[in-house]
Amino acid sequence: MSNAALTHGGHISPHSPSLKSRMPMVAEVIDRIQESDKIFTLRLSLHNPEQRQEYRFTPGQFNMLYLHGVGEVAISIASDPDEPHILAHTIKMIGRVTKAMDRLIVGSQIGLRGPFGQSWPLIQAEGGDILVVTGGIGCAPTVGVINYVLMRRHRYGKLTIIQGVKHADDLIWRERYDYWRTFPNTQVLVAADHGGPLWPFRVGPVTEVFDDAGIAPDDTTVMMCGPEGMMIAGTKDLLERGVPEQRIYLSMERNMQCAVGHCGHCQFGAQFLCRQGPIFQYPDVKPLLGIKGF
Repeated sequence: MSNAALTHGGHISPHSPSLKSRMPMVAEVIDRIQESDKIFTLRLSLHNPEQRQEYRFTPGQFNMLYLHGVGEVAISIASDPDEPHILAHTIKMIGRVTKAMDRLIVGSQIGLRGPFGQSWPLIQAEGGDILVVTGGIGCAPTVGVINYVLMRRHRYGKLTIIQGVKHADDLIWRERYDYWRTFPNTQVLVAADHGGPLWPFRVGPVTEVFDDAGIAPDDTTVMMCGPEGMMIAGTKDLLERGVPEQRIYLSMERNMQCAVGHCGHCQFGAQFLCRQGPIFQYPDVKPLLGIKGF
């Protein structure tokens, strides 16, 4: 799966998983960044030179990271596809495996399988505006999109980044948001459901920030990631503003354990998030959004 070909829509072509995709490659931690008390970024490099040379990915795809004797988790790739030798993964400590990964240091080795999944429609979106909407730490799966567009600024129109958090203390990467604001034709908007006394941004749901975004409905591709309730509310609001359904893409989260569509844990209706997702065009998933059991 290391040489995924892009289709005209910006997604990789689905194909049967190979034996190679099921066997972990050895990767080394070359850098570790503590983003917050419970969030950290590991920058990895594949140990084998041939594997390092062959590995390719597109923004929106994920890797399966493996610790011997502990387990394996799916983590989005946050780095730039034109620098595939360095693979960044931003991780939140929420379970046994991620808590164990928090103990890794520079020089530690970890297993890696991938890349897997469908990518964001960045080729299809060229020439138009891009609206990135994230909730909670949803920025992790979309940070690759943001960096990709900023490094290729001439290919796209206006870039609007909207980040919503429950509480002001949940906001990470403030310096990164300030840096993104320095780019031309780039707007960064932040909101918290509960702000603090020194909170400088809007207080309220993320949808209220849409009023400040100046969205051009027929020329904007939306890429959204975060809690499902937020994405449902955000999509409803955007549709009411005239954004076509086909221009809205969602990153869905489910329990992905094998990444090759065999275990069934990430089944989403008739589809599997590890293969047909995690990036979906809104019309493909709207019948299942918010329905318990899917």
